[in-house]
Amino acid sequence: MSLEVGAVARVDRWLWAVRLFPTRTAATEACRAGHVRVNRQSAKPATPVRVGDEVVVRGPNRERIVEVTKIIERRVGAPIAATCIVDHSPPPPRREERLTPFVRDPGSGRPTKRDRRELDRLRRS
Repeated sequence: MSLEVGAVARVDRWLWAVRLFPTRTAATEACRAGHVRVNRQSAKPATPVRVGDEVVVRGPNRERIVEVTKIIERRVGAPIAATCIVDHSPPPPRREERLTPFVRDPGSGRPTKRDRRELDRLRRS
């Protein structure tokens, strides 16, 4: 674990270490897909991050904007990982705003398998 001021780390390893992604593979794939930017530049997995850099991660539900305060390369506990970033992200949307209502016509009969899957998906989110 490297905490010096002049230290650098790969962006994919750093994103995984500070728990923005569940696996390093997911962080690498997000970089390759163009969902990660470092200092407003599209980032490849090996792009170096330094203390003070701004990292923007576009996820499925929202965009996370974080500032690098510490460089770590190994995954650590959540309380320690929280000290390595300053989150400048807007608050996540409320649950009611994220959900699209599932509307069925009255008297349309029994729900189809597709309808039931959509209902289950809405209930889980």
